[in-house]
Amino acid sequence: MEQRIGSGSQPLVEGAGFDPAFVPGLTPPASAAPKGPQEKGDPVAADPDETVPEDAAEEPEETAEPEETADVPEDEAPVDGPVFEAADRRARIVADHRGVRLCLDDQECEFRWDEIAAVETESPRFGKRFTITVHTPDRRWYPIEIEATARSRFTEWDERLDAVLDAYFEEGAAEEAESEAAAEKE
Repeated sequence: MEQRIGSGSQPLVEGAGFDPAFVPGLTPPASAAPKGPQEKGDPVAADPDETVPEDAAEEPEETAEPEETADVPEDEAPVDGPVFEAADRRARIVADHRGVRLCLDDQECEFRWDEIAAVETESPRFGKRFTITVHTPDRRWYPIEIEATARSRFTEWDERLDAVLDAYFEEGAAEEAESEAAAEKE
C-alpha cells in the first residue's frame, strides 16, 4: 500500500486566499504575471510581450480561391465506389478505397487494404451492438462495437460492408502477404 507524506491540498493561486482584494463576481482574480502599461487602442496577444500589428487587425483576411480536383493527390481525390460508414455516440467505422478506419472516443487507427487479413462482423442475439473486428496478418485483432438505432440496421450494415469488401479487399493478396512474411522468417 502506498502512503503519501504531507498535505494533499494544492496551494491557492487565485481567489481571496491569494489576493485579499478579490471579490467573487465583481473583480477578476489577480494574475501571477505583472501587467505592463496598456493603451486603449493597442491590442495585446496572449503573450504580453507580443503585440498584433495594427494593419493586421484592421484588414480582413483574403479568402483563397478553391482549387480544382486535378491538383489534389490521388488519395484525396473523390473515388466512385462503395463506402461503408457507421457511427454512434462514441464509435465510428469507415471502410472505403483507402482502407478501414476505426475511431473510439479520441483513439483512431487506420488500416490499408494490404494490412488486413480479414474483417469479421457479429450481431448479437439480443441487444443493438454490432461488432466489427479487423484482423491483421500478424494475428492481432481490433474490434469495435457500434450501437444501432434498431436491429434492422444490422442487415443493412452487413450488405454495405460486404459490397466494400468485395470491391477493395482481395483475399489472395492477404494470403500471399502471409506466405511472403513466413518465407522471410525462415
